[in-house]
Amino acid sequence: MEELELIKAAKKGDDQALGSLFQNTYPFLLKYLLKLTYDLQTSEDVAQETFSKAIENLSRYKGTSKFSTWLISIATRVYLDQKRKEKREESWLRQEQSVRKLKWETQANNQAWDDVMEALGNVEDDLRIPIILKHYYGFSYEEIAKIIKIPEGTVKSRVHIGLKKIRKELVSNDEKEPSGLSKPLRQERSRDG
Repeated sequence: MEELELIKAAKKGDDQALGSLFQNTYPFLLKYLLKLTYDLQTSEDVAQETFSKAIENLSRYKGTSKFSTWLISIATRVYLDQKRKEKREESWLRQEQSVRKLKWETQANNQAWDDVMEALGNVEDDLRIPIILKHYYGFSYEEIAKIIKIPEGTVKSRVHIGLKKIRKELVSNDEKEPSGLSKPLRQERSRDG
């Protein structure tokens, strides 16, 4: 069968035609993905996801381009989406490490956690709310996005910006009181925290 006939039959629910269509295009698609990813496992995973999306959207294929070109466009979007997701996950991990570092720095500099709370109070509501929900109550970014009705990426951005502001304020407070706290006051602050 020719490609167009296979596509028509596949659109009508012919699984054999669909299988032939994918079998004919798989080597071409895999070679493209290998050039794109330089990794066989990633290429195979993206190819599988591409075929899954192609099956879901086969009725949308209009035939204005070659079927293989349509698959390449799907594969490219799948790959780029995966890269964005990996980047967001890396950013999230850095964010988590940043919070741990902030807590450690606070304790290492004999600052009471009250100093952090004061700095948090000086941050705008749109930054403070996501920080509190994330780092005091343990909500996921997705949950926070639903709670305050903003995109998940915006939540992550606000948490990141807010923590930077808090850190900056804590550093500027240290410069104002460079170990100028009397020892008893420093101990009192440590006990309160």
